[in-house]
Amino acid sequence: MLVLGGIGRATMSKDILRPPGGQDELNFISKCIKCDRCRSICPTSVIGAVHADESFLDARTPVMKYHIGYCNFCGKCVEVCPTDALRPFERKSAKIGLAVVTDRCIAWNSGGCTVCGNQCPEKAIAFDALKRPVVNSEKCNGCGLCEKICPALVLRSYEGGTLRGIQVRPARRMC
Repeated sequence: MLVLGGIGRATMSKDILRPPGGQDELNFISKCIKCDRCRSICPTSVIGAVHADESFLDARTPVMKYHIGYCNFCGKCVEVCPTDALRPFERKSAKIGLAVVTDRCIAWNSGGCTVCGNQCPEKAIAFDALKRPVVNSEKCNGCGLCEKICPALVLRSYEGGTLRGIQVRPARRMC
């Protein structure tokens, strides 16, 4: 049994964005029973499931899918979690991850786009002198609204791929 736990710890993905209250990955993965209650109750439909081809050991566990929705930190997922895998959190200080501007960003490549900064509910995205987005890591809570509304996939669809101009990435070892 000890060997199996060690293999699981060594092979589990470290780049999974969990719902709020699930940022302690070791605690989360040891308690999550893949019941799907968090996904079912999410009012913005942002919670999806990890597919087996992404990570076999994490398959069917909840993951934030920002191309579908964003997190409003309502806490309903925590309320329905029967195993305490998702723990209560302080709404004002909770962080799921951190938004990062990617090389697909329209503003960084050709200018003109201000969608993410205009819509950020935390005012975590400002613009530099050239009107390019800059993320304030202190203010960003990883809600994913910026990623959801980023128009880079539509406006740059000829390039292919699924990466948007801004992407939320996991914050390391946040509880």
